[in-house]
Amino acid sequence: MPGDLDDVAWSQTTKLFQRMSGALDPQRGRGMFSTFHAGHLLLKWPLDHVFHDNSFTSVELKRLLNIGSDHFPVLVELQYEPRAEAEQEAPEADQADREEAKEMIEEGRKAVG
Repeated sequence: MPGDLDDVAWSQTTKLFQRMSGALDPQRGRGMFSTFHAGHLLLKWPLDHVFHDNSFTSVELKRLLNIGSDHFPVLVELQYEPRAEAEQEAPEADQADREEAKEMIEEGRKAVG
């Protein structure tokens, strides 16, 4: 599930996404991978993410050199290991999460429509 979500890993939205999807973040426990803004020397923060389900394990994760974008590219190598599901606990949504997600979707639909 790659994506330019333009949201930091510690935001409520990103945490809710992870609980609703059950997706894991390969960056967790590996430090901060600041991917934006590639054009500024000091102002950088992690806006780009790759999420995966718990049947994959992370082999390699690194930020690559600037390619002219305002975001740095990120290399993520995952390995399919179905047995890893038992070792990697996927985040789970509770009823409050489901209600919050439903409200957010409804608000988004109203804003667009």
